[in-house]
Amino acid sequence: MSHHLAEHSADHHVRGRAKHTLVLMRRTNPQLVDVLIALSVWCLVSLPFLVAWKSPYRLSFFLLSGTAIPLIWRRRAPFLVSSVIAVFSVSAALHHRPGQQFQFGMTIAIYTVFAHGPRRQRLTLAALALPITLTVEYAKHQAPQQATFDILALTAAAAFGLATRHRTAYIAGIEERTRRLEYERDLEIRRAAAEAARAAARERARIARDMHDILAHAVSLMTVQAEAGPVVVRSDPARAEAAFDAIADAGRDAMVQLRRILGTLKEADETGTRAPQPTVANIADLVAEVGRTDLRVVYESVGERRPLRSDAEIAAYRVVQEALTNTVRHAHATTATVRLEWGEDTMRITITDDGRGGRPGPGGGHGLVGIRERATACGGSVTIGPRVTGPGFEVALRIPLDAVRAS
Repeated sequence: MSHHLAEHSADHHVRGRAKHTLVLMRRTNPQLVDVLIALSVWCLVSLPFLVAWKSPYRLSFFLLSGTAIPLIWRRRAPFLVSSVIAVFSVSAALHHRPGQQFQFGMTIAIYTVFAHGPRRQRLTLAALALPITLTVEYAKHQAPQQATFDILALTAAAAFGLATRHRTAYIAGIEERTRRLEYERDLEIRRAAAEAARAAARERARIARDMHDILAHAVSLMTVQAEAGPVVVRSDPARAEAAFDAIADAGRDAMVQLRRILGTLKEADETGTRAPQPTVANIADLVAEVGRTDLRVVYESVGERRPLRSDAEIAAYRVVQEALTNTVRHAHATTATVRLEWGEDTMRITITDDGRGGRPGPGGGHGLVGIRERATACGGSVTIGPRVTGPGFEVALRIPLDAVRAS
């Protein structure tokens, strides 16, 4: 871990230095730099003529100026500039009047070709540099030590040019890598934002389904009880009182569940206790609540209960709730059965009634669509339709326990 941190820190430091260098290079006008270099070299080669300005020396001044002034265009045409400077350097050496001991212009020209010129020009200059240097040194009658020094100086200029070339390429590579990393980071941010939007949309859809199930169930129970209350209010006051109590209980339960769901929309920094979402354990209470209507509901649970994922728990409860709501509202049934079967690999819930519920259409109603969506979301499946063994309607939910545990 520390090794990776060290590498990351070193890489960040290198990128920072490279970026700083690039900023300085971009803020500096290259043409102005070349003019200053040419002016500096021209001043150096002109120093001997400050003390000896005679007629024969004027040609030498012109020739030596020719080794400096072309440096103004050294970046635009490196090889051409170096060729012109080489011609003036040889001419000045052959004229053999007061001149320079060191080839300033040629050194800078060689550096520029090796730093900015293409490979073919570098190879050509490398092949011609030695003969030209030897010619100049011979014409000036330089001692072997001085000639060796001049050759080494030109070689060093070429080496520095190559080093600058590699450094520029390295900095450009780092800059390109930085741009790519920034692009990938922005792309990752956009992907995360899109995923967050999709998650928010899924959450809104889930909340909408929950609110639909809660309201449809509560309103259905209250409607059935309200219709039955006036009928028995005189003949059976106790039953009428129970019907009104059931209406009140259904309304209170709906309000509690709605507050619970809407509480999930609060800001994350808000504090407060939130009631847990309903689970399979609450199905028995749901059956008892529906059983307070004229519909007789039988609840059965077979097998040993197994742990379920939270979304599967909620889905199982909501599927039973929606199925019983449809039975109360549309089936005109007298009896319904909710049966839970716990197997080794599968949990199965079957909701049946003896009503006259018709066959669902191609898409089913909104409630049936919600049942299918909930079953699919938790990795299960559902079958909806008329009973095969007799009159009535059946909703069968199947949730694979292995898939739930694996996830």
